[in-house]
Amino acid sequence: MRFHPVPDYHMHTPRCHHASGTVREFAEAALAAGMFEIGMSDHSPMPNGFMDDWRMNPAELHGYLTEVEQVRDALAGKLTVRVGLEADFRPGSEAGVARMIALYDWDYVIGSVHYIDDWDFDNPARLAHWDEVGIEEVYCAYFDLVAQSAATGMFDIIGHPDLIKKFGHRPPEGSARVLEAEEAMLQAVKQAGCALEISSAGLRKPVGEIYPHPRIVKRAADLGIPFAYGSDAHGPDAVAHGMDACLELLEASNVHEVCAFADRKRTMQPIRRV
Repeated sequence: MRFHPVPDYHMHTPRCHHASGTVREFAEAALAAGMFEIGMSDHSPMPNGFMDDWRMNPAELHGYLTEVEQVRDALAGKLTVRVGLEADFRPGSEAGVARMIALYDWDYVIGSVHYIDDWDFDNPARLAHWDEVGIEEVYCAYFDLVAQSAATGMFDIIGHPDLIKKFGHRPPEGSARVLEAEEAMLQAVKQAGCALEISSAGLRKPVGEIYPHPRIVKRAADLGIPFAYGSDAHGPDAVAHGMDACLELLEASNVHEVCAFADRKRTMQPIRRV
């Protein structure tokens, strides 16, 4: 099944130290795919005490903005390029992240959880820690953090909402504790008025599955939570990856439109088949 392209709002530059390609190369890949709108959203700097080696340094933020703005202006009329950011939620960092977000008039900000305490659970180098934890407890802790991230009001999109499954670790089927944590997370997203990202990145990871799980997509749809699509591209070759599969999953849950953003204002665009 094929769909008319929708905006892809999740893309990274080499400033995060695990991506490749210039912003112009991402934009050219989008044009080649017949797209009309994309957004760059590299990993933001974090306050002192919360920095790591897979995000841009504070000194790189100006260069990031300059590069995206130059491509945006050069391709005006051919491709809409939005200026976004992916900012981590880690308890204790909120004030510093809020100050950093306030530095620029973003088109949108993605809020993501990559850490449970000091464990970057999606880092392959930290994979062994999974053997030391209870999977149900980890899932519940993760969804609680996602709920907290939504409640801050700092973010427009909640990124890859069940990233915790990246390496294929699964709680027992039908775990009441995990289902309750999922529901509390979705209620927090609904209350905050955020969009939920439907991400194809999981298709390229060991879990081999779209983020979030179809169960979460269906429940979010029932709650009226809007969705934004993101490929989480770390190179031009991944721009729009898995878009059709994501849109098909949305349609199967009776979702027929996706988010677009400008100046942190959300509009809705119809999903159309071609």
